[in-house]
Amino acid sequence: EKAVNLKKDLAEMQEWMTQAEEEYLEKDFEYKSPEELENAVEEMKRAKEDVLQKEVRVKILKDNIKMLASKVPSSGQDLATELNVVLENYQLLCNRIRGKCHTLEEVWSCWIELLQYLDLETAWLNSLEERVQMTGNLPDKLDAVNDALESLESVLRHPADNRTQIRELGQTLIDGGILDDIISEKLEAFNARYEELSHLAVSRQITLEQQLQTMRETDHMLQVLQESLGDLDRQLTSYLTDRIDAFQMPQEAQ
Repeated sequence: EKAVNLKKDLAEMQEWMTQAEEEYLEKDFEYKSPEELENAVEEMKRAKEDVLQKEVRVKILKDNIKMLASKVPSSGQDLATELNVVLENYQLLCNRIRGKCHTLEEVWSCWIELLQYLDLETAWLNSLEERVQMTGNLPDKLDAVNDALESLESVLRHPADNRTQIRELGQTLIDGGILDDIISEKLEAFNARYEELSHLAVSRQITLEQQLQTMRETDHMLQVLQESLGDLDRQLTSYLTDRIDAFQMPQEAQ
Protein backbone atom coordinates (compact mmCIF):
# COMPACT_ATOMS: atom_id res chain seq x y z
CA GLU A 1 0.00 0.00 0.00
CA LYS A 2 2.86 2.39 0.81
CA ALA A 3 4.45 1.67 -2.57
CA VAL A 4 1.13 2.42 -4.30
CA ASN A 5 0.80 5.71 -2.47
CA LEU A 6 4.38 6.71 -3.33
CA LYS A 7 3.80 5.80 -6.96
CA LYS A 8 0.68 7.98 -6.91
CA ASP A 9 2.67 10.85 -5.33
CA LEU A 10 5.32 10.56 -8.07
CA ALA A 11 2.64 10.64 -10.75
CA GLU A 12 1.00 13.71 -9.19
CA MET A 13 4.37 15.45 -8.96
CA GLN A 14 5.09 14.71 -12.61
CA GLU A 15 1.62 15.95 -13.61
CA TRP A 16 2.17 19.17 -11.64
CA MET A 17 5.52 19.76 -13.36
CA THR A 18 3.95 19.21 -16.77
CA GLN A 19 1.25 21.79 -15.98
CA ALA A 20 3.81 24.24 -14.62
CA GLU A 21 5.89 23.88 -17.78
CA GLU A 22 2.85 24.51 -19.98
CA GLU A 23 1.75 27.50 -17.93
CA TYR A 24 5.05 29.24 -17.37
CA LEU A 25 7.39 28.14 -20.15
CA GLU A 26 5.40 27.23 -23.24
CA LYS A 27 3.08 30.24 -23.44
CA ASP A 28 3.98 32.84 -26.05
CA PHE A 29 4.13 36.21 -24.33
CA GLU A 30 3.83 39.52 -26.15
CA TYR A 31 4.94 42.51 -24.16
CA LYS A 32 3.36 45.50 -25.86
CA SER A 33 2.95 47.67 -22.77
CA PRO A 34 5.01 48.25 -19.62
CA GLU A 35 2.09 46.88 -17.57
CA GLU A 36 2.17 43.57 -19.46
CA LEU A 37 5.91 43.28 -18.98
CA GLU A 38 5.72 44.13 -15.28
CA ASN A 39 2.92 41.59 -14.76
CA ALA A 40 4.98 38.93 -16.55
CA VAL A 41 7.95 39.63 -14.28
CA GLU A 42 5.78 39.30 -11.15
CA GLU A 43 4.19 36.12 -12.49
CA MET A 44 7.58 34.51 -13.11
CA LYS A 45 8.75 35.49 -9.63
CA ARG A 46 5.70 33.71 -8.20
CA ALA A 47 6.35 30.72 -10.46
CA LYS A 48 9.94 30.50 -9.24
CA GLU A 49 8.81 30.59 -5.61
CA ASP A 50 6.10 28.03 -6.32
CA VAL A 51 8.53 25.61 -7.96
CA LEU A 52 11.18 26.01 -5.28
CA GLN A 53 8.61 25.35 -2.55
CA LYS A 54 8.03 21.92 -4.08
CA GLU A 55 11.64 21.07 -3.21
CA VAL A 56 10.51 19.99 0.25
CA ARG A 57 7.93 17.61 -1.23
CA VAL A 58 10.49 16.17 -3.62
CA LYS A 59 12.91 15.55 -0.75
CA ILE A 60 10.22 13.78 1.30
CA LEU A 61 9.40 11.57 -1.67
CA LYS A 62 13.06 10.76 -2.15
CA ASP A 63 13.55 9.86 1.53
CA ASN A 64 10.40 7.70 1.63
CA ILE A 65 11.36 5.81 -1.51
CA LYS A 66 14.86 5.20 -0.18
CA MET A 67 13.40 3.92 3.05
CA LEU A 68 11.01 1.63 1.18
CA ALA A 69 13.84 0.37 -1.04
CA SER A 70 15.84 -0.57 2.02
CA LYS A 71 12.89 -2.59 3.39
CA VAL A 72 11.31 -3.89 0.16
CA PRO A 73 14.02 -3.85 -2.53
CA SER A 74 11.74 -5.13 -5.31
CA SER A 75 9.15 -2.37 -4.93
CA GLY A 76 11.74 0.24 -4.08
CA GLN A 77 13.78 -0.38 -7.21
CA ASP A 78 10.92 0.42 -9.58
CA LEU A 79 10.02 3.52 -7.60
CA ALA A 80 13.67 4.61 -7.52
CA THR A 81 13.76 4.53 -11.31
CA GLU A 82 10.62 6.67 -11.51
CA LEU A 83 12.02 8.95 -8.83
CA ASN A 84 15.19 9.60 -10.85
CA VAL A 85 13.06 10.69 -13.79
CA VAL A 86 11.02 13.01 -11.57
CA LEU A 87 14.15 14.43 -9.94
CA GLU A 88 15.72 15.09 -13.33
CA ASN A 89 12.57 16.74 -14.65
CA TYR A 90 12.17 18.79 -11.47
CA GLN A 91 15.75 20.09 -11.65
CA LEU A 92 15.29 20.95 -15.32
CA LEU A 93 12.04 22.79 -14.55
CA CYS A 94 13.73 24.76 -11.74
CA ASN A 95 16.60 25.77 -13.99
CA ARG A 96 14.35 26.84 -16.86
CA ILE A 97 12.04 28.88 -14.63
CA ARG A 98 15.00 30.50 -12.86
CA GLY A 99 16.46 31.34 -16.27
CA LYS A 100 13.23 32.83 -17.61
CA CYS A 101 12.68 34.80 -14.40
CA HIS A 102 16.20 36.19 -14.60
CA THR A 103 15.73 37.10 -18.27
CA LEU A 104 12.47 38.95 -17.61
CA GLU A 105 14.00 40.81 -14.66
CA GLU A 106 16.89 41.85 -16.90
CA VAL A 107 14.44 43.03 -19.58
CA TRP A 108 12.48 45.04 -17.00
CA SER A 109 15.71 46.55 -15.67
CA CYS A 110 16.68 47.44 -19.25
CA TRP A 111 13.34 49.23 -19.75
CA ILE A 112 13.68 51.19 -16.47
CA GLU A 113 17.25 52.13 -17.38
CA LEU A 114 16.11 53.35 -20.79
CA LEU A 115 13.49 55.59 -19.16
CA GLN A 116 16.09 57.00 -16.78
CA TYR A 117 18.46 57.89 -19.61
CA LEU A 118 15.60 59.44 -21.59
CA ASP A 119 14.69 61.58 -18.56
CA LEU A 120 18.31 62.75 -18.22
CA GLU A 121 18.63 63.65 -21.89
CA THR A 122 15.22 65.32 -21.97
CA ALA A 123 16.31 67.52 -19.05
CA TRP A 124 19.45 68.38 -21.01
CA LEU A 125 17.41 69.24 -24.12
CA ASN A 126 15.19 71.49 -21.99
CA SER A 127 18.31 73.27 -20.73
CA LEU A 128 19.67 73.60 -24.28
CA GLU A 129 16.37 75.02 -25.52
CA GLU A 130 16.36 77.54 -22.66
CA ARG A 131 19.92 78.68 -23.46
CA VAL A 132 19.08 79.07 -27.15
CA GLN A 133 16.02 81.17 -26.32
CA MET A 134 18.11 83.39 -24.01
CA THR A 135 20.33 84.35 -26.96
CA GLY A 136 17.37 85.75 -28.87
CA ASN A 137 17.27 89.32 -27.51
CA LEU A 138 20.72 90.23 -26.28
CA PRO A 139 21.83 93.81 -25.53
CA ASP A 140 24.32 95.12 -28.06
CA LYS A 141 27.22 94.73 -25.66
CA LEU A 142 30.35 92.66 -26.04
CA ASP A 143 30.17 91.21 -22.52
CA ALA A 144 26.56 90.14 -22.92
CA VAL A 145 27.24 88.38 -26.24
CA ASN A 146 30.38 86.75 -24.88
CA ASP A 147 28.57 85.45 -21.77
CA ALA A 148 25.70 84.10 -23.86
CA LEU A 149 28.12 82.31 -26.19
CA GLU A 150 30.05 80.74 -23.30
CA SER A 151 26.81 79.65 -21.64
CA LEU A 152 25.57 78.02 -24.84
CA GLU A 153 28.91 76.32 -25.50
CA SER A 154 28.98 74.88 -21.97
CA VAL A 155 25.64 73.14 -22.60
CA LEU A 156 26.73 71.92 -26.04
CA ARG A 157 29.75 70.21 -24.46
CA HIS A 158 27.34 67.63 -23.00
CA PRO A 159 28.83 64.14 -23.59
CA ALA A 160 27.16 61.70 -25.99
CA ASP A 161 27.39 58.72 -23.61
CA ASN A 162 23.75 58.89 -22.54
CA ARG A 163 22.50 59.00 -26.12
CA THR A 164 24.62 55.95 -26.91
CA GLN A 165 23.01 54.11 -24.00
CA ILE A 166 19.54 55.13 -25.19
CA ARG A 167 20.24 53.85 -28.68
CA GLU A 168 21.70 50.52 -27.49
CA LEU A 169 19.06 49.83 -24.82
CA GLY A 170 16.23 50.74 -27.18
CA GLN A 171 17.59 48.57 -29.97
CA THR A 172 18.09 45.61 -27.61
CA LEU A 173 14.46 45.74 -26.49
CA ILE A 174 13.11 46.30 -29.99
CA ASP A 175 15.14 43.40 -31.38
CA GLY A 176 13.60 41.19 -28.70
CA GLY A 177 10.10 42.34 -29.60
CA ILE A 178 9.73 43.99 -26.18
CA LEU A 179 7.61 47.18 -26.08
CA ASP A 180 8.83 47.81 -29.63
CA ASP A 181 5.99 50.17 -30.65
CA ILE A 182 6.25 52.29 -27.50
CA ILE A 183 10.04 52.44 -27.60
CA SER A 184 10.14 53.25 -31.32
CA GLU A 185 7.72 56.15 -30.72
CA LYS A 186 9.74 57.46 -27.77
CA LEU A 187 13.05 57.22 -29.63
CA GLU A 188 11.63 58.86 -32.75
CA ALA A 189 10.28 61.81 -30.74
CA PHE A 190 13.52 62.16 -28.75
CA ASN A 191 15.79 61.96 -31.82
CA ALA A 192 13.67 64.45 -33.76
CA ARG A 193 13.81 66.98 -30.94
CA TYR A 194 17.52 66.36 -30.40
CA GLU A 195 18.33 66.95 -34.07
CA GLU A 196 16.20 70.09 -34.26
CA LEU A 197 17.60 71.68 -31.12
CA SER A 198 21.19 70.67 -31.86
CA HIS A 199 21.11 72.24 -35.31
CA LEU A 200 19.44 75.37 -33.95
CA ALA A 201 21.98 75.66 -31.12
CA VAL A 202 24.99 75.19 -33.43
CA SER A 203 23.54 77.74 -35.86
CA ARG A 204 23.03 80.20 -32.99
CA GLN A 205 26.56 79.49 -31.76
CA ILE A 206 28.01 80.37 -35.17
CA THR A 207 25.93 83.57 -35.29
CA LEU A 208 27.13 84.61 -31.84
CA GLU A 209 30.76 83.88 -32.75
CA GLN A 210 30.45 86.06 -35.85
CA GLN A 211 28.68 88.79 -33.88
CA LEU A 212 31.35 88.66 -31.20
CA GLN A 213 34.14 88.83 -33.77
CA THR A 214 32.54 91.85 -35.44
CA MET A 215 32.06 93.60 -32.10
CA ARG A 216 35.67 92.94 -31.11
CA GLU A 217 36.95 94.30 -34.42
CA THR A 218 34.74 97.38 -34.06
CA ASP A 219 35.84 97.84 -30.47
CA HIS A 220 39.48 97.58 -31.52
CA MET A 221 38.97 100.12 -34.32
CA LEU A 222 37.30 102.54 -31.91
CA GLN A 223 40.12 102.09 -29.41
CA VAL A 224 42.75 102.82 -32.10
CA LEU A 225 40.78 105.86 -33.25
CA GLN A 226 40.39 107.08 -29.67
CA GLU A 227 44.11 106.73 -29.04
CA SER A 228 44.85 108.57 -32.28
CA LEU A 229 42.46 111.39 -31.38
CA GLY A 230 44.02 111.58 -27.93
CA ASP A 231 47.50 111.96 -29.44
CA LEU A 232 46.24 114.65 -31.81
CA ASP A 233 44.47 116.47 -28.97
CA ARG A 234 47.65 116.53 -26.91
CA GLN A 235 49.66 117.73 -29.90
CA LEU A 236 47.22 120.53 -30.71
CA THR A 237 47.11 121.54 -27.07
CA SER A 238 50.88 121.73 -27.09
CA TYR A 239 50.82 123.97 -30.20
CA LEU A 240 48.30 126.28 -28.61
CA THR A 241 50.23 126.42 -25.35
CA ASP A 242 53.39 127.36 -27.23
CA ARG A 243 51.41 129.94 -29.28
CA ILE A 244 52.66 128.49 -32.53
CA ASP A 245 51.12 130.15 -35.58
CA ALA A 246 48.83 127.85 -37.59
CA PHE A 247 50.93 128.34 -40.70
CA GLN A 248 53.95 127.00 -38.81
CA MET A 249 52.19 123.76 -37.96
CA PRO A 250 52.48 120.61 -40.05
CA GLN A 251 49.84 120.25 -42.74
CA GLU A 252 47.76 117.65 -40.80
CA ALA A 253 47.70 119.84 -37.68
CA GLN A 254 46.41 122.81 -39.75
